[in-house]
Amino acid sequence: MSTIEGTKPREVVMTLTDYNSNKYLWTFKQNQDGDYKLSTNGQAYGNFQCNVDKYEIEWLADEGKWSEVEREVNRGVKNVYKIKSR
Repeated sequence: MSTIEGTKPREVVMTLTDYNSNKYLWTFKQNQDGDYKLSTNGQAYGNFQCNVDKYEIEWLADEGKWSEVEREVNRGVKNVYKIKSR
């Protein structure tokens, strides 16, 4: 379970890994309305093969449901390795 569950930090960085131990970054930042926008830092969201659309991941983050965000990521082809927030 994520240690930031139920909170709304201004920025969250998830480090993801694949079966070859390659690392990828996902960055969630709040926009002017306080909603999270996800950046996959140069990778297409589709490459992660998540079972939900990008906006659904953002909405889970908006609700502070970080463990659900993590679970949805892990259902794709990458796994959450580390989560940092500020």
